[in-house]
Amino acid sequence: MTNNKTQDNLTSKFKNKQLHHTKPATAEEFGHYLSGLIDGDGYISKGQINICFNILDLPLAQYIVSRLGFGKIYKIKDKNAYRLDFNSYAEKKKILDLINGKLRSTTKINQVNKLLNDPLFITRFPDLIDYKFNYSADLNNFWLSGFSDADSSFQIKMLNRKDRKNNTEIRLYYQIDQKTAYLLKIIQSFLGGNIGHRKKNDTYYYSSTSFIKAHNVINYFDKFNLLSSKYLNYLKWKEAYLVIQAKEHLELSGIDKIKGLKNSMNNFSKETFDLLTKIDIIEIDNDTVLNLDLDLDLDLDLDLDLDLDEDKDIHTDK
Repeated sequence: MTNNKTQDNLTSKFKNKQLHHTKPATAEEFGHYLSGLIDGDGYISKGQINICFNILDLPLAQYIVSRLGFGKIYKIKDKNAYRLDFNSYAEKKKILDLINGKLRSTTKINQVNKLLNDPLFITRFPDLIDYKFNYSADLNNFWLSGFSDADSSFQIKMLNRKDRKNNTEIRLYYQIDQKTAYLLKIIQSFLGGNIGHRKKNDTYYYSSTSFIKAHNVINYFDKFNLLSSKYLNYLKWKEAYLVIQAKEHLELSGIDKIKGLKNSMNNFSKETFDLLTKIDIIEIDNDTVLNLDLDLDLDLDLDLDLDLDEDKDIHTDK
């Protein structure tokens, strides 16, 4: 367990870090990030490779197009979402080269294998025979950042407790929901935390709730930054952590500060665009966005305030 002196040193270290939003610098780093994003919100078929984005994350979709030099972005009909498509065989080949050895999801691995066995793909690229997938537990790269941009949420919970001096208990959740527990177990082994199962929907969730595990989460995301609007939620979540570690939450002023951070989460507009574009001077080309009103039935991930204890029958902590 982290003692008070060590915790104070950690808090000081986090506070003294200058805010600097960084993106993957190399093709290798970008490949890990893109693999995480595809493992979370991507789809690979013979016809195309696509990735879906919340409407707040258009700057991220445009950044990926700018970074790759190809791809088309479509507004999805009746959804607060965009879809980034890679349609040509040449584009799909470049994406596969970039994420070779980095994909982890068994679903996406099966999709890639179907594409690699497509006769038309084989005819065009007969040399693509050494394709590998990532079965390691090493997450010291941008994969978890991309996966979290797709499927995670940062939440601040404030619970009334009559046995507390100020009647308020603060909980900080970093959560990922999945249909299977495979990837969640890899994340748990890296960060610690819990894995639970919701019987009602037959889905699994990873959750980091303790303040010690929050330290692990902060160490990771301060090194491998999120690139979506979730980065803003992360910063507010991290600020709440710092307030707690400084013991400011024991006073009403600290509680009010955390409440303000909680209420401001998921409340983005110009703030999102400024942080995710202007800080890094990303050149945005609005011509890459096609408003074709695609009629798709998508299950989009949002930062919802969920009840983590619902229907739970598995709860492990490392």
